[in-house]
Amino acid sequence: MSTAKPRPTATRGGPAPAATRGAPAPDAPAAPTAAPAAAAKPAVQLRKPVFTTIDKLLPQTHGHNLTARVLSARAVLDKPAARTRVAECLVADPTGTVLFTARNGQIEMLKPGNTVIFRNARIDMFKDTMRLAVDKWGLIEVVEEPADFKVNEDNNMSEIEYELVNVPPKKQERKK
Repeated sequence: MSTAKPRPTATRGGPAPAATRGAPAPDAPAAPTAAPAAAAKPAVQLRKPVFTTIDKLLPQTHGHNLTARVLSARAVLDKPAARTRVAECLVADPTGTVLFTARNGQIEMLKPGNTVIFRNARIDMFKDTMRLAVDKWGLIEVVEEPADFKVNEDNNMSEIEYELVNVPPKKQERKK
């Protein structure tokens, strides 16, 4: 139990009488009413998504929207005790193919033959090759009607190896 005494409250004119503590003064202006939330913030203008193609994907980029057809899927990791499942799915569009890393609930959506839309996808690097991935900030939609495009299986973007090269910064010249 604390033995500290409560501190008296002070106002501009000195301590308030005990009878009026906590109550507004009779000549004080009324507290401003809260403005409606809708009037305070303007409506957010949504932008239409910009779709890209597989041949334009680059390493370590994010925010990609694309439509692709699933060609194949194979399980890579299945640990029921840890509730972790990972599968690699080959997805393609008219410009090329890329491997997609599907995790847990995404695996059921990516069955061979399905046409899917990836929203806010990113490119991860695995063993110096590109992998398409969708995390919790992205979305995968299965399209009911199959896409009518012919896929290009000759341009596999996941077979290209990339090497990280550190470029030293330029030295600044001294002004005389």
